[in-house]
Amino acid sequence: MSPRQAERETAIPHPRETSMLFGHREAETALLTAYRSGRIPHAWLIGGPQGIGKATLAYRMARFVLAHGQPLSPAVQSAESLAIDPDDGVARQVAAGSHGGLLTLERTANDRGVMRTVITVDETRETIGFFGSTAAAEGWRVCIVDTVDELNPNAANALLKILEEPPQQSLFLLVSHAPARVLATIQSRCRKLRLRPLGTDEVIAAAAAAADLAPTDLALREAAEASEGSVARALTLLGGDALKLQQRTAALLARLPQVDPRELHTLGDSLGTSDRVALAAFIDGIDRWIAERLHADEANANQNLPRLARLAEVWEKIVRAARDTETYNLERKPLVFSVFGWLADATR
Repeated sequence: MSPRQAERETAIPHPRETSMLFGHREAETALLTAYRSGRIPHAWLIGGPQGIGKATLAYRMARFVLAHGQPLSPAVQSAESLAIDPDDGVARQVAAGSHGGLLTLERTANDRGVMRTVITVDETRETIGFFGSTAAAEGWRVCIVDTVDELNPNAANALLKILEEPPQQSLFLLVSHAPARVLATIQSRCRKLRLRPLGTDEVIAAAAAAADLAPTDLALREAAEASEGSVARALTLLGGDALKLQQRTAALLARLPQVDPRELHTLGDSLGTSDRVALAAFIDGIDRWIAERLHADEANANQNLPRLARLAEVWEKIVRAARDTETYNLERKPLVFSVFGWLADATR
């Protein structure tokens, strides 16, 4: 990873530290309106493509609820958004991960310091003690799952048990990049909130704020235009080489089920050995290609069901393989050959 790429990666704040929300006004209003009513659904499934602000919205909602525990209070009833002052005590505690009323379930490192590939059942069971403990100020407990896609089967079932019998004044905000694949019994217990990809100008504004760049940066605009509405994708593409890598990946995908081993060798070499940005750009390109095929086949789902199933299965294999490659710092070239081999078989 180049020094410039490393600087950009470390400059991106965690969603819990992000006070600004770009776009998604309709989704924010839906959450605020539901809370104002005093009868807010206890669980929300916030879905949409990766990197568009789903977790940012979830933390924004959590801060608002924890700061304004009475839905019918004048402050809530007159609020125009979910924003609270970044210097507010609740905002500072949430940013520091120290607020007693907020529990976040996300992938963590194991005892060896290696990032796990899933959220485990033991971590998910923390929700039992969390919701059973003494209520926080004004009674609210909020749990953010970022992302529910990463729950292993036992963890998903453990979460389901809590959702089936939610405690009073509990709020679950489940973030998902692929909400249709979430366990059906979890989906049925959630109010669904779908977020759209951002517009180019919104991506530029959000990425500029996250990476401390000028909105007029020409490279930023080029990355935003290629990002398909994802701030995370724009930030990944900012290095220039990542954008070229995605274009090379797209060209190879367009030839499937035909594959050229020489081109795959070249692509594997361009991923380097430890460049997380390059690996992310490669997987992101694969993700977009599969998502487009799945969406195109949905119109004739009955006719194309076998192909849909094959692509969905392949995508799960790719996600696992990519996580292992990043977690254990494995060679990238075998991953490239495996990915294109699986995709070639699935598209024949």
